Amino acid sequence: MRNDGKSGRWVAIASTLLSLAAMPLSVSGQNASYLDFDGLTRELRSITGGSNLASLRSLGTSHQGRDIWVVTIADPSGPPVAQRPGILVVGNLSGDHLVGSQLALEAVRYLVGAGASEADLAQHVIYVVPRLNPDGAEAMFASPRTGAGGNALAFDDDNDGRLDEDGPNDLNGDGVITVMRVADPMGPYMVDPDEPRLMKHADAAAGETGTHSIYWEGLDDDGDGFINEDASGGVDLDRSFQHDYPYWERDAGPNMVSEPEARALMDFVVASGNIAAVVTFGHSDNLVTPPNGRGELADGIGIDLNTFATASNDDLWDVGVYGVPRQQGGLRLRGAQPGSDNDPNSGRRPSMTVHAADQEYYKAVSDAYRDITGITEIALNREAHGAFFQFAYFQFGVPAFSTPGWALPSGDEEDDSPAAKGDARLLAAFERAGRDAFVPWATAQHADLGAVEIGGFRPDIIMNPPASELADLGMKHGQFVARLSGMLARVRIVNTEVEAHGGGVFTVSADVVNTGRFPSAIQHGVVARAVDPVTVQIQIDPESILTGAAKTHQITSLDGSGTRGRVTWVIKGDPGSTIEIRLRAQKGGSDSVTVTLR
Repeated sequence: MRNDGKSGRWVAIASTLLSLAAMPLSVSGQNASYLDFDGLTRELRSITGGSNLASLRSLGTSHQGRDIWVVTIADPSGPPVAQRPGILVVGNLSGDHLVGSQLALEAVRYLVGAGASEADLAQHVIYVVPRLNPDGAEAMFASPRTGAGGNALAFDDDNDGRLDEDGPNDLNGDGVITVMRVADPMGPYMVDPDEPRLMKHADAAAGETGTHSIYWEGLDDDGDGFINEDASGGVDLDRSFQHDYPYWERDAGPNMVSEPEARALMDFVVASGNIAAVVTFGHSDNLVTPPNGRGELADGIGIDLNTFATASNDDLWDVGVYGVPRQQGGLRLRGAQPGSDNDPNSGRRPSMTVHAADQEYYKAVSDAYRDITGITEIALNREAHGAFFQFAYFQFGVPAFSTPGWALPSGDEEDDSPAAKGDARLLAAFERAGRDAFVPWATAQHADLGAVEIGGFRPDIIMNPPASELADLGMKHGQFVARLSGMLARVRIVNTEVEAHGGGVFTVSADVVNTGRFPSAIQHGVVARAVDPVTVQIQIDPESILTGAAKTHQITSLDGSGTRGRVTWVIKGDPGSTIEIRLRAQKGGSDSVTVTLR
């Protein structure tokens, strides 16, 4: 297919504008609508300005100069904030996941109000980054809505030396970008016989013959034979972090943590060693369905129609101006992947599954999440390649969780028939709930393809719930974050003993306990050496220690739920003198006591 230069040659078609009432995107106050950047900023300033528990500052700015806000929630009367166990909540990493920032906003509202005592803000700190991708989110308030998750980086998606030259075209004028199906006897797809609005791969083994090709709604603006392959909006931030980074995929960016938004978050995380757990609101899930017994996340749940359309541009890198050599039987390899200089059989390979010893904590947190939110099934689940929550577990070494934050719509009747799988499952669920998530197919004349039909799932509605649900959903997620804070490790000195042996020789013992649900370091944090050991330090000269523990005794990890450990020193000291014993748990707080030698 080549553009004949007459991109405007198109016969306009009549199209029914679907109501946006199911997802209002205007700017207004609590409970009313999704908020753009200015509206979100006003709400954050209002909440934090009226509370002595919360403060607001910027971590940095986006490509287009918007602030990346972080809210710090803590009771100032407690220990220094940097020494308290903390939770980091991040929303709206993908630009199209607006619900993430709304959940974060309402969670902040709950935590500085009714949830303050439940979260024990005198002992814990909660950091909330409501909208990591403000530029990508802002694009959702413009027309057409594409469902793209990237930020505002201008990027050469099609490897032709030009930037953002072939973006979406809203051919039917309905304000959203869906897909086109085109009659094609050589095409790989056919109309689904169980649901004519949907398409499926033709199964030759079953005697099926392909009848259609599928493309994204749009034109070949740059004449390279592909449609909508180089749009504005470059990097999906939740695909740009270090774990399982998806090299060569267009929305992952030029390299890991390449974007100012991702870098701002990374700098904050590295500087905040007290972050003991992470929650992200995004397209991937490990909360409704925790890792299985092998430590694997649940399978992805995508939209077949969209996958088919994306596949029409699969050959981009083969025809670009700047050739990309293929290696290893067709794989494009780069970085820490198997290759000629990286023998996959030598050395230790990166961990890709949740450690067996950590799975019980994921299960406990999942149970709490499902109980509080009532969410037992989600609509979509993107496989987590380059996701921030995966970095937080595998590299940063803390329990990390992700959720889309809302449930698959439910109606009066459930459909368990074989047809109610994949796209049919989504279509049936949204229709039962009365949500217009599907644009009916309508015939149009395309400049290059001739007669086409335009239709498919609306990206705004299929990715975000109605705004009327946000206040309740946000409050429940605030309750979940408060519950999670109560599960963090909490390590304290609970008992000390001094025994005098005469001649200025004493045995000093200190008992430490972890009353939290989590250990002081989860097992993968130990394996990755990402979390400091618990240290118990006696404040005397090392030369005064005769035997027993070292001046600074280390406990690699102290299990939770009341697990105790005893540290004993035999020392030489002056009777009647006092000695301080200090405890530090990087993810479990600090403590100190003073004993008298007598």
